[in-house]
Amino acid sequence: MTMAYAIDEINKNPNLLQNVSLGYSLYDNCATLVIGFSAALSLASGREEQFLLQETCLGTPPVLAIVGDPISTFSIATSDVIGLFKLPMVSYFATCSCLSDRRRFPSFFRTIPSDAFQVHAMIQIMKHFGWTWAGLLVSDDDYGRHVARSFQSDLTESIGGCLAYSEILPWGDNPAELKRIVHLMKKSTARVVIVFAHLIHMIQLMEEVVRQNMTGLQWMASEAWTTATGLQTPRFMPYLGGTLGIAIRRGEISGLRDFLLKTSPDKSNNHRNRMLIHYLEKVNFTTTFGHQVSFDENGDALPIYDIMNWQWLPDGKINVQNVGVVKKSASKGDELTLDEENIFWSFVFKQPPQSKCSESCSPGSRMTRKKGQPVCCYDCVACSEGKYSNETDSMECSICPEDFWSSPQREHCVPKKTEFLSYQEPLGICLTTASLLGTCICAVVLGIFIHHRSTPMVRANNSELSFLLLASLKLCFLCSLLFIGRPRLWTCQLRHAAFGISFVLCISCILVKTMVVLAVFKASKPGGGASLKWFGAGLQRGTVVLLTSIQAVICTAWLVSSSPLPQKNTQYYNDKIVYECVVGSTVGFAVLMGYIGLLAILSFLLAFMARNLPDSFNEAKLITFSMLIFCAVWVAFVPAYINSPGKYADAVEVFAILASSFGLLMALFGPKCYIILLRPERNTKKAIMGR
Repeated sequence: MTMAYAIDEINKNPNLLQNVSLGYSLYDNCATLVIGFSAALSLASGREEQFLLQETCLGTPPVLAIVGDPISTFSIATSDVIGLFKLPMVSYFATCSCLSDRRRFPSFFRTIPSDAFQVHAMIQIMKHFGWTWAGLLVSDDDYGRHVARSFQSDLTESIGGCLAYSEILPWGDNPAELKRIVHLMKKSTARVVIVFAHLIHMIQLMEEVVRQNMTGLQWMASEAWTTATGLQTPRFMPYLGGTLGIAIRRGEISGLRDFLLKTSPDKSNNHRNRMLIHYLEKVNFTTTFGHQVSFDENGDALPIYDIMNWQWLPDGKINVQNVGVVKKSASKGDELTLDEENIFWSFVFKQPPQSKCSESCSPGSRMTRKKGQPVCCYDCVACSEGKYSNETDSMECSICPEDFWSSPQREHCVPKKTEFLSYQEPLGICLTTASLLGTCICAVVLGIFIHHRSTPMVRANNSELSFLLLASLKLCFLCSLLFIGRPRLWTCQLRHAAFGISFVLCISCILVKTMVVLAVFKASKPGGGASLKWFGAGLQRGTVVLLTSIQAVICTAWLVSSSPLPQKNTQYYNDKIVYECVVGSTVGFAVLMGYIGLLAILSFLLAFMARNLPDSFNEAKLITFSMLIFCAVWVAFVPAYINSPGKYADAVEVFAILASSFGLLMALFGPKCYIILLRPERNTKKAIMGR
């Protein structure tokens, strides 16, 4: 009768169909495929009964469109055949997405959205409330089976969710199967149940739900039973209260009530004229209550649904309230509007339930699939060191940039700690103090020797070489400071050059002093005066300069060919950047160290040969002892340096410089200072000569 009223209004409106009148024939399909199918064939073939069109016109009515069938399965069967006649068929309730196949159903149209959009609308609501773990129940027909086929894939693709179970509700009386399904639902951890089924299925299902007293579920209803009053009873509301459902957009049609009250079957208008497919495809108008009507390329109407909520009021009344809209428009795409404040939730805290197979993975972790489980069942694994995730439910952890490292919570990246031998840290402070202390001691000893330069003790030990040796030791102490602090280009280039030249200058002085001792001893023997003549003061200075110049050449060649450079090393520690100086040329570094070692060994051997010379104060013994200390320190340095990472390699080298420098200072000048300051009676030529 609503259709009859609509046709009557169209015929009365001159702006819609000028000079064309619409008519209709009504058939009851009796909810049976055979009857509805036969009626459609009769209309298509023109074999329906003939009746008077006007007073003077008798004949077969010109049928060019069929409105119906409301059931998807019936529409599929009928449209398969009717399509051969190119006869348009417009359904107002068949929602199966399969009917959008234009190749199979070229003349099928419908004014209700396809189930494809209804599935998408359901998923939009689930996404809004964060539900990713749900159960699906469908009817055993085309309507339900097509939904079951697409729901899982769409759910996973859209929100990463999945189905805990998917069951088909049986037709007819099958209590054993219903009992099994409800028991499965009861065991599942999914709190959300989506049902695409007819009213009869839901009534049978709810009877079993009541028997097993299964509460605590959030039901989501398809349009087939969202507004069904047969379920809105006090007996079912403890279980169905709070249901959210998709409903066909409803509107108040002005004038329809009056039309229905004054209409009787014998007043039906039987005029019919030619609603063609070409014109159906171009239909585009807005109803009096603001609903736009048009068909897309698949014959589907623009999808729009009302979202309904089953509310059980305190006074015991039941109300199905419109709480939102979900629609699709060409300009904005999918739109979901929800009035959450007016939604009734049938739970203790009156809040939407949580329905997830696994709890969300917090930032700092990633999801990892559980073997043999659906995709939304996962474990949360903390990101490994050097990786982070700053989003909830991250699939992968991202790698931190090169100079950054993951925070302790793995939620973000922080700049890596920097490491070098610093002046601010305890180790650096100790080494710096030791270096400055050694420098000061050298200055004090130098002052003592200058003050007592005329005494036999100073004069007998070649005062000029002693002064030069003390100056070189001071340089050795000071060069250790170049190894402390953040490496720079100039400190990297200067540290080893300064170290190498200072120590060669020091060892050269010791070597020449040793040679002088041997020359003096040889000159004291008959006929040995010539040896001392050839080793005078000028030759001593020249020897020191020559030996030191060789080291200067080595350092210059090293710096020119492959200069030491500062670099950021991330090999020692993952979470630290170690600033260090790379030696550049390993050969250059080895030659520098080898040359120092060669001079030290030569000095040791010469001093060892002169250790037993007949003097009461034999300096060769002191040189032997000092060279023994020097060689021992640097022999131990090599393996310690190689096995020390980062700043500790610099600390080992500084320690070796300081230890060897202190060893030389104390061994060579300690006994002399003792005699000069504390035993002046021994600071005489007679005492020194042992007479």
